Amino acid sequence: MHWYDKLNQYFPIEEMKSKEHMEGLLEDKGDVYHKDEGPHHVLMYAEYKDFIFIDYLFVSKDARGQGLGRKLIKKLKDKKKSIILEVEPIDYEDTDTEKRLRFYKREGFHHASTIGYRRRSLATKEINEMEILYWAPNNETEEMIYESMKKTYQQIHTYKDTSFYGKSYQPVEEVLTLDESKSSSDLFEELKE
Repeated sequence: MHWYDKLNQYFPIEEMKSKEHMEGLLEDKGDVYHKDEGPHHVLMYAEYKDFIFIDYLFVSKDARGQGLGRKLIKKLKDKKKSIILEVEPIDYEDTDTEKRLRFYKREGFHHASTIGYRRRSLATKEINEMEILYWAPNNETEEMIYESMKKTYQQIHTYKDTSFYGKSYQPVEEVLTLDESKSSSDLFEELKE
């Protein structure tokens, strides 16, 4: 099965980029956007000087529980850069969402509680909310993660969106928000301890 078909069967339509979009990223931005593919996995990610964004990580049902996901994450962690990804909020009717979150928590990822992400899907017209998770080996702040997410949104998610979809995604300011008041109170709570 083609790598795109594996991703398309696993991820919800509102989260999927078109095949043309992803192939365009691989071709035009091959210095940044990468595909790591094997018989039981597909990993799509963007690597910048100071961070990595995991766009898609798929491990086939046959290979789950055998440490493949952990090995793929470790390969990225070995680069000693912050790692950022988007996940669906937990849906208790979809056990995969809970398992996914538990996996990333075991791998040392944190929930970016100050970052909001709400984007209208061009495919379904529905508002899609996502959670931002990050791994910060150099004590990167959520503000730094927010700036990295903005860069990812502008350079990866909306790359040539009009030519691929016939319309453009919302501007980054409408999609990503940073709740600085929450950040300040969290910092204040840390100082009290």
